[in-house]
Amino acid sequence: MSTIPVPVNLSDKLAQFSELWSQKKVAELNDYEVKLAKLKGEFVWHSHESTDELFLVLSGRLTIQLRDGDVVLEPGELFVVPRGVEHCPVAAEETAILLFEPAGTMNTGDAGGPMTKAAEDFSQRTCRA
Repeated sequence: MSTIPVPVNLSDKLAQFSELWSQKKVAELNDYEVKLAKLKGEFVWHSHESTDELFLVLSGRLTIQLRDGDVVLEPGELFVVPRGVEHCPVAAEETAILLFEPAGTMNTGDAGGPMTKAAEDFSQRTCRA
């Protein structure tokens, strides 16, 4: 028996959680994960030595601090942090983002620490009726 594929509604997925800095996997593409997260405040400085990291702002405003200067993203804008580049995401207001990165990529990269969390699998969850 096969299942009928359904689109992923990002607004519905975002409505299902309120935790900050907690990535939720909503889809997979080859060896990559599509993840959502809500951010507010400052994260940790870190890098990902073996992969680039794509940030797409869905709502709010995200500043990605880089050692060479800041990148400010508004809704509908994306930025790719190249592999090995140290960065620190900061959101003054609650901000919803979509991340695209290889499966198993840890949120804190090489930094580790108490903010390190594996992405929770939201890909099979449906919107509450």
